[in-house]
Amino acid sequence: MQEWPVWLVLVGMLVAAFSLYPQLPERVPVHWNLEGEVDRYGSRLEAAFEIPLLTLGLYLLMLVTPLIDPNRRNYGRFLGAYRVIRWSFVFFMVVVYGIVMTSALGHAVDVGRWVEVVLSLIFVVTGNVMGQIKPNYFVGIRTPWTLADEEVWRRTHRLAARVWVFGGLICLLLSFVPGRAAAIAFVVGIVSMGLIPIVASYVYFSFREADGDEGKK
Repeated sequence: MQEWPVWLVLVGMLVAAFSLYPQLPERVPVHWNLEGEVDRYGSRLEAAFEIPLLTLGLYLLMLVTPLIDPNRRNYGRFLGAYRVIRWSFVFFMVVVYGIVMTSALGHAVDVGRWVEVVLSLIFVVTGNVMGQIKPNYFVGIRTPWTLADEEVWRRTHRLAARVWVFGGLICLLLSFVPGRAAAIAFVVGIVSMGLIPIVASYVYFSFREADGDEGKK
């Protein structure tokens, strides 16, 4: 029942797709480079329906994963955090779709700026709940080391929470700085936020193994 706002949004995206499709030109911008310049065009069918259908499909998958995950019982321990993650994903896709449609209809829009701002905010929001995620096979920092040790999972996600909130705020500031250097720094920041927890999970696991071996002596 708590999912009804998201279902309204998803239905709204499909209604918008059918409504806007006749108004779109045959060739529509569908991808932009780091400088906000169009580097790929697609058909109006792709522009109108790809994002709504992709969003719907992935959202349904996110609803199904708690039913098929071997660690399904853990989902009950982070229902609120998982809801935030699902809703953040839908929000991001709605903004991207709005950008694509606005551009397709011939209106000027700073694509790079909008995507960077929204992506930064999503890292901040999801970072605030990362520490609440319990071991599972679909959500969070799922490396061989976090899945092998619950304590490594806990430490990694607590670190990821801090890195994502702090990094998201830094990227948010960078999104308002013009120029290619700032755009590259933004991408480096996003990639770093993904890599740091992965590397940390290996380090935490190695320390745990070393401590275990030491205790056996």
